[in-house]
Amino acid sequence: MPSLFPKQSITFDILDGELLYYPSIFEEQEANELLELLKKDIPWQHDEITVYGKTHQQPRLTALYGNDGKPYRYSSITMHPHKWNPLLTYIKDKVEEMINQNYNTVLLNYYRDGKDSMGWHADDEKELGLNPSIASLSFGAERSFHLKHNTDEKQKIKINLEHGSLLLMQGKMQHYWKHQLPKTSVEIGPRINLTFRMML
Repeated sequence: MPSLFPKQSITFDILDGELLYYPSIFEEQEANELLELLKKDIPWQHDEITVYGKTHQQPRLTALYGNDGKPYRYSSITMHPHKWNPLLTYIKDKVEEMINQNYNTVLLNYYRDGKDSMGWHADDEKELGLNPSIASLSFGAERSFHLKHNTDEKQKIKINLEHGSLLLMQGKMQHYWKHQLPKTSVEIGPRINLTFRMML
């Protein structure tokens, strides 16, 4: 329902899904403060991942927080959630109020520099249900986020995710689209991404 979304949101006209972008839900000063707290207060982990039979360390750091202690599995990794802390509860409340949705889990990714990345994938794990809503919040260096439709080659999108911005992917997107955060040769600072989701 469009009336639920604030005027500053940008809605993309796409096939097979809903994609909305909020350039700034946190003012710059608060976003700066939250970025520093996330760097310092989150128990970041560096997992190994197996892709096409080869095992290597993920090109980013991660952490998982959730309500019910339910593990989250993707690729060859099983993550066990920490309990919500006051910092993440504050951020989650702001996101939920902004988009009028509820989430019980957040997966955090810490991209330390331009060499850290995430490859093409969809958030289509069975734990997320049929048409999951994924709210992706960005702090830190601006990075280019790519999306492509699985069958229509003309359907491609690149979005520069700004400091303090929120990207909402919902509807059928995880069935018909993949997304990535590629490496960049540009020297940039760290970025932390929080992806809120509802685990069933």
